[in-house]
Amino acid sequence: MPALLPAASRLLSLPRALLSMASGSPPTQPCPTSGSGYIPGSVSAAFVTCPNEKVAKEIARAVVEKHLAACVNLIPQITSIYEWKGKIEEDSEVLMMIKTQSSLVPALTDFVRSVHPYEVAEVIALPVEQGNPPYLQWVCQVTKSLSSSSTVVP
Repeated sequence: MPALLPAASRLLSLPRALLSMASGSPPTQPCPTSGSGYIPGSVSAAFVTCPNEKVAKEIARAVVEKHLAACVNLIPQITSIYEWKGKIEEDSEVLMMIKTQSSLVPALTDFVRSVHPYEVAEVIALPVEQGNPPYLQWVCQVTKSLSSSSTVVP
């Protein structure tokens, strides 16, 4: 039994993101209430590629207006090289970097898929383990109204 304790303590020290990847489920920690510390993984950075700046701006404005994101950065003129339907493709695209609560990633993904012009839209999200606490709290506050309103009965 003593030999299991070091292994168990090492397992408990693994980052939350690795444990969630191993279990196949994304981190769903809620953002902390004001005044409490940041919970690692409660905010995510999601990445979406778009065919041009016009499409990226339209999607970015919509996700911010719907409180699915606190902020979206548009990174223009990226080059994507990928295989699609048996051919190697190369396209100029715009990358969206979207900051949101991790619990909102499924809703964000559904919305992007519903409005995106690509047959298969790229939406990938990575949990934020650390960062500037006031910024991470702001992300939670700006997106909080959506996650809170889903539990409020009209």
